[in-house]
Amino acid sequence: MNTTARTAVIRFGARGRLVIPRWLRREFEIDEGTRAQVYVEGDHIVLKPITPKYLKTLRGSLKGTGVLKALMDDRKREREL
Repeated sequence: MNTTARTAVIRFGARGRLVIPRWLRREFEIDEGTRAQVYVEGDHIVLKPITPKYLKTLRGSLKGTGVLKALMDDRKREREL
């Protein structure tokens, strides 16, 4: 990802739809059907594309947190029911 100082003004269309400028779609590798997470951060609306490149950055992010053990313990409890 190349951080630029480039900006663009967009308009919301019918039903709240908007068009992401081409240069941003290329920079973030957004193709048709790409999903995105939308959330509020202070007074900003944040749109975070969920691309294969982004998913790759998440690899190992939960390592050492005990998430796998908790998942396995939960599955074991479910089997015992």
